[in-house]
Amino acid sequence: MKKTVNFALRFWLLSIVGALCVASCIKDEAANKECDIVSARVDGEQYEQYFADRSRMSVQDISSTQSEIKFEVISVDNLPDELPVLLEITPGATIKPASGSMQNFKNGPVTYTVTSEDGKWSRNYQVSFSQPERNTGLFLLNFDNVELSEKTNSNSYYHKFYEVTPDGERIDVWASGNEGAALTMSNSQPEDFPTSATNQGYKGKALCLKTISAGALGSMMKRPIAAGSLFMGKFFIDQVLYNTLRATRFGISIDREPTAIKGYYKYKPGEKFTDKNLNEVVGRIDEASIYAVIYQNKDSEGNDYYLYGDDLLDLDNLLTSNAQVVRIARLSSVPATDEWTKFEMTFEGEELDRQKLKDKKYNLALVFSSSKDGAQFEGAIGSTLYIDEVEIMFGNTK
Repeated sequence: MKKTVNFALRFWLLSIVGALCVASCIKDEAANKECDIVSARVDGEQYEQYFADRSRMSVQDISSTQSEIKFEVISVDNLPDELPVLLEITPGATIKPASGSMQNFKNGPVTYTVTSEDGKWSRNYQVSFSQPERNTGLFLLNFDNVELSEKTNSNSYYHKFYEVTPDGERIDVWASGNEGAALTMSNSQPEDFPTSATNQGYKGKALCLKTISAGALGSMMKRPIAAGSLFMGKFFIDQVLYNTLRATRFGISIDREPTAIKGYYKYKPGEKFTDKNLNEVVGRIDEASIYAVIYQNKDSEGNDYYLYGDDLLDLDNLLTSNAQVVRIARLSSVPATDEWTKFEMTFEGEELDRQKLKDKKYNLALVFSSSKDGAQFEGAIGSTLYIDEVEIMFGNTK
């Protein structure tokens, strides 16, 4: 009997100690340091009338480096004086003003502050509503509008390009792989990155794209080079180490039909072409790439659709292999030249639907790269492509 009592007593004590250990572990767990907005949306049938379609009522895939969240509406003037935006934030964080609270967006962006669970970190986000402009100022792309990024964790800075409409509105249509390159570049200046601005343009500034070494980390991951590239769309840093081609999402919506694109370039290929294992391919000379794609941004079921890096690997057969793609313009070759040389490419493919254009159901992706096969990590280190004074010509939309 005494053994039974002692055994029961020991079991009871061990249970109490175990419970206290579990409680202690839970109590001592570190608070979350993240303070990000993950997604944003406007809910409610009463608000659908202000958007061209339901898909525009939400903003997904918000990058951890993004500080502006923009909704596109039919008309800002017709918005109600107040409406709620629901904001999903990282676990444990807090946000002010509160998610879903009624705010006035007619007078400009509303600032939301997200504070981490541990209270030590915070970030400000600008949430705004804007309407599309038929004349967006994208007729001439001169690459004169450039700014420095925030300092990276590796103490580097790189250039970011944007456009400005004739009435002075900033539009962020450009993306590059600079953010991904920064992972392997420390204490680097903007001109060291694959994509940068130069003051030696055809007129004013120009775009400079060059293929560089991705260093020891890149070689280890079978990504030994980083080609300079600039494209219309978005770059997602969270994908770059796991699925690099999915880090590049191409295209911006349009409501006019591009018919041709022209501009000026200079190009010099690097001395030694290498494959993805950094082995020299004797006799092969690197080539630059300049092309544009128009595709439907809704699939057959009405869901949002985008082109990614892996969709654009086979440009020769893209029109026949992808039902979403309707038109392509590309230069068959980009000959080496030390002088500013004019280029022009016209779109080929099926005619665009007028109603779909009006509803902005087409995306345009314009892409420049210093190495044509850079997405497959093949090219020549040192290949350099300069681009300036690019003009997009549009057809009649009536």
